[in-house]
Amino acid sequence: MSDTRATMLARIRTALATGPAPALPTPDWTAPVHPPLPAGAGLAEVFAANFERIGGEFFYCDTIKALGNSLRAWLAERLPVGGRFYVWEPAMQALLTAAKVPFEATEAEFIDQAAAGLTSCEALVARTGSVLLGAASASGRRLSIYPEQHVVLARPSQAVAEIAEALGAVQARTGGQLPSMLSLTTGPSRTADIEKTLVLGAHGPRRLTLFLLSDAAENLA
Repeated sequence: MSDTRATMLARIRTALATGPAPALPTPDWTAPVHPPLPAGAGLAEVFAANFERIGGEFFYCDTIKALGNSLRAWLAERLPVGGRFYVWEPAMQALLTAAKVPFEATEAEFIDQAAAGLTSCEALVARTGSVLLGAASASGRRLSIYPEQHVVLARPSQAVAEIAEALGAVQARTGGQLPSMLSLTTGPSRTADIEKTLVLGAHGPRRLTLFLLSDAAENLA
């Protein structure tokens, strides 16, 4: 018998002599999967921190006037020459009209000139910094996908802790009649499938920006 074989058999006999391996502990199926969210911070604050961590651009506005100032400055900096800012939802149009922010309310030259689009959202997920979007609005599916820059206008009261709560809120609000599509957007579109090189805007907008308007600001919807 070769030395190698003898060594291997000796190891097997030693392992068998110790008896079977101890049983794995039974998982605690009632324990939470994630650690608790930071203590003392509101859901909107946790969302904002996680949203920025994954590459989102965040602005908080406590009044409609502040929203107008911030959004006009953003458009002046980010909208390219000839590019248009599209807003199709009536409630969002009313808010931006009050804030004195110019926008394109129709689909005129959308394919050629859509530099940015603004939509509402269904919920904000604090745990992941994700924005839950639905197709059951005048924005449809295109306005959050086609332009290179997607702008979201939301309220702090839309922030929830977990994805399950966001989906539950939509279900409760719609009476179980969910939109034809729900999309969980976590940061700008990106991929590193090809040679591990990160590419932004591969499957959607290159930039994701969120303006959070205080719940105390006048609602013109």
